[in-house]
Amino acid sequence: MYAVIKTGGKQYKVSQGDTIRVEKLSAAEGDSVSFSEVLAITDGDQLKLGSPYVEGTSVTADVIRHGRAKKIEIVKFKRRKHHRKQMGHRQSYTELQITAIGGKAAPATKTQKAATKSETKDQKSALLGKADGTPDDLKQLSTIGPKLEEKLNDAGLFHYRQFAELSADEIAKIEEECKIKGRFEKESWVAQAAKLLKEQS
Repeated sequence: MYAVIKTGGKQYKVSQGDTIRVEKLSAAEGDSVSFSEVLAITDGDQLKLGSPYVEGTSVTADVIRHGRAKKIEIVKFKRRKHHRKQMGHRQSYTELQITAIGGKAAPATKTQKAATKSETKDQKSALLGKADGTPDDLKQLSTIGPKLEEKLNDAGLFHYRQFAELSADEIAKIEEECKIKGRFEKESWVAQAAKLLKEQS
């Protein structure tokens, strides 16, 4: 018996007793989590497909631990242009053990709905969060005005140090969310932020 579930924008084929790694969840270690977004479920020769989800079905799992994957090195190089950019990224994950498949999905509580909404927003931008202290004036970066600053704040960017620590994947997500594709490299915001950060210290 196995099921196909959806979480963190990805699909996973799971069976009872399996250990899987998914995009980081808000649950604490030792907690039990339930996935109601079941795309398909099979028992022997019987296959049930959802449209898009199988109604009244859920998959339950226990949270084993949270962690971070191995670092991915990102290097951009242009010959004869004096351009070389190197970054690293470590993706956070939650390790789960599947405990039950096919249980009746419990109706979501207000707290669970709010948590799901928050998780969806978090997936939209890897840096989503609150300002750590007084936000920096992002308008100091070239071509950033009040409206764009507000958009970047909504995406979780408040400080120059965040710009300086961005990975290529994070930049791509933020550019897509704010609809400013290619602006980071074109305006050299990362380099400008690093310079302003140095001047602050």
